[in-house]
Amino acid sequence: MTDALLSPRPDRLELGEGVRWTDAGLVLVDILSGRLLGVPEPDDAPLRVLAELPCPLGAVAPVADRPGTWVAAAGTGICLLAPDGATTWLARPEGDGDAPAHMRMNDAAADPAGRFWAGSMAYDATEGAGSLYRADHDGGVERVLDGITVPNGPAFTADGRAMYLADSARGVIRRYPVDPATGRLGPPEVFATPEEGSPDGMAVDAEDGLWVALWGTGTVRRYRRDGGPDRVVRLSARRPAGLCLKDDVLHITTARVGLAAPGPDDGALFSVRVDVPGRPACAYRPDTSVQASGERE
Repeated sequence: MTDALLSPRPDRLELGEGVRWTDAGLVLVDILSGRLLGVPEPDDAPLRVLAELPCPLGAVAPVADRPGTWVAAAGTGICLLAPDGATTWLARPEGDGDAPAHMRMNDAAADPAGRFWAGSMAYDATEGAGSLYRADHDGGVERVLDGITVPNGPAFTADGRAMYLADSARGVIRRYPVDPATGRLGPPEVFATPEEGSPDGMAVDAEDGLWVALWGTGTVRRYRRDGGPDRVVRLSARRPAGLCLKDDVLHITTARVGLAAPGPDDGALFSVRVDVPGRPACAYRPDTSVQASGERE
C-alpha cells in the first residue's frame, strides 16, 4: 500500500535529520550546518532557527521540566543546550574539541526511561569506527556499543524494552532487548535487511510498527513488529533521512548532500497521513544536579 503525500515544505536542507515531535512543536536539524530548526505553521512558512552550533548537530531531545533546554548529540559528544544557546558538555568521547575531529555524532534519541542514546561515525564512514553512547540520569556518558560504521536511530518501543538500531553502511537493522531499570542491552537479533538502499532514520508507531527511511531509494517503509514488510511511501527526493510521527502524520526529512545534481525536492521536508499514529518524542530526564553551566562555546 502507498500513502498519499502532502505537499513538501519550501525549505531545502543539506542533511535534514533528527525530526522530532516535542512539547515545543516539531523540530529537526540540518546536521552539517549545526542548526536546530523549528517547524512552524502554516505549511508554507519557512523553518525557524532555534539554535546554531559551531559543530555538526546530529539530533536533540527535550530535557524534562526545563522548557527550551535540549540534550544534543553534537560535535564529538553530548551536551545540554540552554534556551540562550549556551552549551554544557556532558562528555566528548570522540575528541576533546581542540584537535581536528575525524569523528562526529550522528542520530540520537531519548528512551521512555529518560536516558539519551547517541551514535557516532567517522566523517569518511570508516568501517567499524562508530559507537553508540548512553547518557544516564546522573549525566554520565557510557559507550555501550562499538564497531558500528554509520549508526542511525535508535528508536524504542513504548515500554522501553526494545531498541532498534540501524547500521546504515552495512544495510542492517538490529533489535536489542533493553532493561528499563538499568539501560543495559541484551544480545541483538537482526530485525530487517532492506533489499535496496541504506536504512537511516526510524520511528516506532502505536502498534510497535517500525517506519524506516531508506537512503538512496526515495522510499520510506513500514515493517510490522515481526519484521515483515507492510507498506511504502514514495518520495520525489532520493535521500530520505529522518522520520517522526506526529499523531497520524509521518514527517520525513531528506538530504541534498553528495548529490551532483539535486532535484527540486531533494532536501525538502515531506509529510504523509498514515493509519497508525505515533507518540511525542521522549524527554531526557537528568537528576537535578545536572545543570547547564550558562557558559557559551
